[in-house]
Formats: sequence, structure tokens, C-alpha cells
Amino acid sequence: MSREILLLVDALAREKAVEKEIVFTALELALASATKKRFQEDIDLYVTIDRVTGAYQSFRRWLVVDDEAVEDSVRQIALSDAVTTHAQAQVGEYIEEPLESIEFGRIGAQAAKQVIFQKIRDAEREQTLNDFLDRGDFLVTGTIKRIERGNAIIESGKIEAELPRDQMIPKENLRVGDRVRAYLYKVDRSSRGPQLKLSRISPDFLMKLFELEVPEIEEGLLEIKVAARDPGSRAKIAVKSNDQRIDPIGTCVGMRGSRVQSVISELAGERVDIVLWSDDPATFIINALAPAEISSIMVDEERHSMDIVVDDENLAQAIGRGGQNVRLASELTGWALNIMTVEESKVKHEKETSQLFQLFMNKLDVDEEIAEILVQEGFSTLEEVAYVPINEMLDIESLDEDTVTEIRNRARNVLLTDAIAKEEKVEHVAEGLLALEGMDIDIVRELAAKGINTQSDLADLATDDLVEMTGIDVERANRLIMKAREPWFD
Repeated sequence: MSREILLLVDALAREKAVEKEIVFTALELALASATKKRFQEDIDLYVTIDRVTGAYQSFRRWLVVDDEAVEDSVRQIALSDAVTTHAQAQVGEYIEEPLESIEFGRIGAQAAKQVIFQKIRDAEREQTLNDFLDRGDFLVTGTIKRIERGNAIIESGKIEAELPRDQMIPKENLRVGDRVRAYLYKVDRSSRGPQLKLSRISPDFLMKLFELEVPEIEEGLLEIKVAARDPGSRAKIAVKSNDQRIDPIGTCVGMRGSRVQSVISELAGERVDIVLWSDDPATFIINALAPAEISSIMVDEERHSMDIVVDDENLAQAIGRGGQNVRLASELTGWALNIMTVEESKVKHEKETSQLFQLFMNKLDVDEEIAEILVQEGFSTLEEVAYVPINEMLDIESLDEDTVTEIRNRARNVLLTDAIAKEEKVEHVAEGLLALEGMDIDIVRELAAKGINTQSDLADLATDDLVEMTGIDVERANRLIMKAREPWFD
């Protein structure tokens, strides 16, 4: 019988082009399945096959648990009982005893065969998948084999992939038999169906299409740095040339627009703006908002946002239909962009100046003249007044050394007092809120200032309220609130 097992393993391994170890493992499972049928109870057993001789043995095992923790006497054994036969037994370990193995000739049952061949099919599928992934192909081209609940199952060689409905370009009407191209964005090895998940709306799909059409990208002469899409409607890509002799935009457009038109056709008519990349954020944003002309830009590094000032004639073009142009430019550059007219910018500037003027007068206890000097010299925070190099303040002709020293001391005292007050507020916050996953001390301070001191207080908030209170993004706010609400579902 042992020789018969070795011959079977060798034959199946060659026939299915898989490793012998996979066949051995499948055969062990099949033998275990067949052996299990001899028992009415659902016992825990396994079979081992000697890889050299083909001899096999069957074993039953039990998990050792504390005496009071036995829940399944068929698969578990109390520690006090286990040590009577296995003196070294410990909780969490297994004890086992040999079983009489069934004869190999009796496992010709269909169920046993199915275990073997299913395991081999899984191995073949895994090998095919690994071969595909090793090629590094992110663009998958294939034929729609069937539609399941709105999702397209695409056949590409020996590989099956899934294009979910929410990853199709809106208003795209795909049918069985259509040839499609998509981007591989996920490999789901836990899926029983197609493990490759595809997308036609990913910005990476757009970038890969340009790589396909523009040889200079593959050669390293050009780079596509980033892309942003409103699938089926409009997209923007930022390109950079690594060779000064090459015009990056013209190269991507191609002769008479041939290259960009090929991409647009693949994307169901989606309009593509090709933007020149720049390391300077302001310049990059000006390029991203083209063809709208920008009058001025005000940068807020702390909030990672920019106020984009345009004249009335360029306002509609800068914003785009439904805010599309500015939204795509924001996604492309990674900055929050606020489009405003010259008049709106003037009003905002006057309001901010007035607020700053009042801040200096109230917090530093100075008169209007001193506050106005600080504002005109470009000071925008108490931190700047307190800690900017003293030489810069002494260069201000309107301020003498004694005045500068007094103003700086007052600013530092105000900041110290505020810091102490914030710490005192945090002291009243329950430890549960501080320990919440994803929470940090700055958010806790913001919440404490608004009277949110416990995990329960946070759980009662809506996501929009938390965003407004702290300025964090919606996704993070939602995660924090769901964490705070976990006790509700326990």
C-alpha cells in the first residue's frame, strides 16, 4: 500500500504540474476525512504520510484546557485528566493518541477523491495567480465571461478577474463578450471566486494607459507624477520631463492628439487635462487650474490650504462646472483650495486684519498704535511675537528696545497661561477618552474646551459636529466616533 501511495502522488504531481508536497497534503486530508466517517462524533483527527516510505498513521487529539473551561468534551480535555496519561501536558497544548488507520484501498469513495482534486485545483489556481503576479502586469485585458449581480467576470488567459459595478466608469454599458481593459488594484486571496479585483475608475488606471501610449515614460524620459479623476467626465494628470529637450505636455498629447485621444477613447470620452508638474506648490496649483488665470495666491502652511484669487471673468472657469475643476486641482496637488474674487479676498483680508488687531490689543494689553505696527510688520500670531529672533523686532524703527522686551515678555506670559489652562482642562478628561484608539492630546484639548470630557460624550456626537469642533477630516472623525460607540454593541 505504501508503494501505491508514492506512485499515486508521483502521477498526480506530474499530471497536474504541482509540487508533490501539495499532493501529499491533499491525500492526508482525504485519509482524515475518510477516517472521520467511522466516528459518530465530530472528533479532531489528522493523518501523516511518510514522504519517503509512503507509510501513514492516524491520530486523534484533544486540546488541553483548564478544568472549569471544558466546553466540548469530544475535542477538549481537562488538565487534571490530561496529566494522568501525559505528565508534561499544559493548558493550550494538544495531547494525542494513535488510531487504527483505514486501508488505503477503501478510500476510493467519491468524497475522498474530491478532497484530493480540490486541493490540487486550489494549488493550480494559486500557481497560475503567482505566475501572473510575477509578470508585474497591472493592466489586465480580457473578455467579459459573465455578469454576476452587476459585477463583470473577466477572463484573461487562465486568469479570472472581477470588475465590480462600483469600479466601472459611470454610464458605461458593458456586456458579455466585450473586450475590456482595467487596472489591477487588489488581490483578495480569501475570495472563493475571482481573486483579482479590477478598476476602471482608479487614477492609477489613467496613469498606466498613458504609460502604454507614451514610450518616453517607459524609457524614463518622462514621469507621470500624480493623477486625479472624475470618472467618465474629466481628469487631470501632472507630468514631468527628465530630459530638457522633451516637452512633457506635447509628448503626452502626441501628433495631432493621437496619444491622448487613444486614452480618452479607452475612458469612454473622459476629458483629460495634462498639467506641468512643479516642486513649488503655488506654481503647481497655477498649472493645475489652467486655463483660468490666477491673480494671486495666499498660502496657509498650517492648514495646508491656499486662497486662490481670480477676477470675475475667470471665476467660473477656475471653479468649473459643479466645482469640478477646483476639486480635481485640489486632489491633484494635495492642497485645500479656496477660490475667491478680488473683492471677496479684500473683505476676508480686512476681517482677518481686524481680528488680529483686536487679538494683539486684548492679549498683549497694548494700544492701537503698537497693535497696528505689529500687524503692518507681518506678525500674525502671539508665538511669532514671543519667539521671533529679537533682532528682527529691534529692526522695527517705531519700537525701542524696552518696548520690544516688554511686548515679548507679555506674549510669553499669555502663551504660558493658555498652556496651563489647556492642561487643567485635559486633567478633567476621563482616561477612557485619552486611551481611545486614534485619539491624540491635541484633539482631547479641543474636545475638553467644548465640554466633551468622556468617551460617552464623544459617542453622542455626530461626525459633522466632531469635524467642526476639531478640524480633523471626516474619515478620521467617523473612526473615532465608532470607536467611542463600541461599548454600545458589546
